[in-house]
Amino acid sequence: MSRIQLAMNVSDLDAAVEFYSKLFSTEPAKRKPGYANFSIAEPPLKLVLFEGPEGGTINHLGVETDDASEVEAAEARLSAGGLTTTGIDDTICCYAEKVETWVVAPDGVRWEWYVKTADADSMGDGGDADAMCCAPVAAEPVTFGRRVDAAPDTCC
Repeated sequence: MSRIQLAMNVSDLDAAVEFYSKLFSTEPAKRKPGYANFSIAEPPLKLVLFEGPEGGTINHLGVETDDASEVEAAEARLSAGGLTTTGIDDTICCYAEKVETWVVAPDGVRWEWYVKTADADSMGDGGDADAMCCAPVAAEPVTFGRRVDAAPDTCC
């Protein structure tokens, strides 16, 4: 079986392990000082965490599902696990109609759980021009996990 490996820097390993354990309903396969890795069966993913001051350097990550019921189930599980989500939204983003929910990790990495329901002719749904596409609107926009003064002009 092939799977994607994602190696990320995190500033607080304990908080990151707690978050990703809830996000993927699994505990780390290996945990060492300053290091943890997860062998996640669904979705297939090898997630590696390195503790360091440069944590949170990814724009956003996502889990694409086959249908909206999986997005709804994920949102319910995440909320029940004590994670703050955006709730379920039907939206247009990145030239796609989607059903999605978002959650933010301790270092500001944004995760999108979604299903694409159709193609779209526009980047977004025509909302606020300063709002970030492919991410929940936030008072302090995050780009590559670091706070910035303004939202980016493009995404995806």
